[in-house]
Amino acid sequence: MKTHNSIEERFQFTGNAKTISLVAIVIGVIAIAFGFILGGEHVQRTYSNLLLMSYYFVCVCLAGVFFCAYQYAAQAGWSAAFIRIPQAMARVLPIASVILIIIVTFGLFTEHEVVEHGKKEMVPYLYAHWATHGLTVVGSENFDPIIAGKAAFLNIKFFYGMLIILLGAYSYFGLALAKCSESEDTEGGMSNYDKSFKLSCIFLVIFGFTFPIFAFGVIMSLEAHWFSTMFGWYNLAAMHVSGLAVIALLIIYLQKKGYMSWLHIDHLHSMGKLIFGFSIFWTYVWFAQFFLTWYANIPEESVYFYKRWEPEYKFWFWLNIVINFVAPVLLLMSRDAKRIMSRMMWVCILLIAGHWLDYYLMVMPGTVVEHRGFSVEEVGIFLGFSGLFTFLTLNALSKFSSIVPKKHPFLQESLHHHI
Repeated sequence: MKTHNSIEERFQFTGNAKTISLVAIVIGVIAIAFGFILGGEHVQRTYSNLLLMSYYFVCVCLAGVFFCAYQYAAQAGWSAAFIRIPQAMARVLPIASVILIIIVTFGLFTEHEVVEHGKKEMVPYLYAHWATHGLTVVGSENFDPIIAGKAAFLNIKFFYGMLIILLGAYSYFGLALAKCSESEDTEGGMSNYDKSFKLSCIFLVIFGFTFPIFAFGVIMSLEAHWFSTMFGWYNLAAMHVSGLAVIALLIIYLQKKGYMSWLHIDHLHSMGKLIFGFSIFWTYVWFAQFFLTWYANIPEESVYFYKRWEPEYKFWFWLNIVINFVAPVLLLMSRDAKRIMSRMMWVCILLIAGHWLDYYLMVMPGTVVEHRGFSVEEVGIFLGFSGLFTFLTLNALSKFSSIVPKKHPFLQESLHHHI
């Protein structure tokens, strides 16, 4: 590796970050084993947490692809000096996608016994609201006309087709953008940048139309009687804010380790503006979805929020809006606030935890019926996936020959970014 002041420096993944991430992965594995060994409701809680964290894992990696794509499509120059970070996240997306598909598969095809309306039934641990036997069969004792009306979307073949095609497409674009950037370093010229521009435009069109479908299938269908046209954009906002917070946190970490010395506070300031702005957008969609449903008071729609106002969840429901809206407003609104590294670091950590809580409230009320609240599984599985993400992303970052795209056409603009 060249000196940390060199524009051609290479990241070396060693030291405490590697050790701590591996320890966190081990803690996660132990927590998963703990949940399955205890049996009963702990198995349901373990599956729910695995779905929550694998979805969160995919979303954060996907946010890396999304960030790269709209930077290229906008022909933005300010981000060129740290674009390797979201590119590393994009390289991890295929692994995250495989993990999500595996967890969904086990959750769909592993059944357990529950008591519904006084009778015992065998239902899957995940997606029982639409994947339980007989729900769409006319004449079956389990027949549900609402689910039968949605059967064209809520069926195993379509569900797997949707997951594999969309995650495969997202992963392809992420890997292609990272590859073009690396080729640019060795070949020079504008051909790879032009290709990145075209790939980004195509990705953004596909992503914009399909991400809501992805969110509908993986998360909203956990409570298949309920439907919200705003749910996809609500998830998109949560995904983007989480990804921005992770990117900013990785920038801070790398600078503290002596890397990326060419970045200055203006880059962090610009990241802070994006985090602040999209936190407001998340709040707008969250409030619109909640308020309009509450105001209309339509039973088949308001039942979703009724569950989240039960005693076990009501505190967390309001804490969610405090962390993800009130905190960014109070801590990041002023110009100076975005230029304090320590404050940005803690706000990013707070938002990562806050959007975990956001996903928790999307998943748990519709899957965990008894023994609600937090337990070992929540903490352990969160730590495990956090360690896995850190290990894979920093390892992917270390594979780049240079931590900065040294032949990016807008690199000099990025190095002289001042606001």
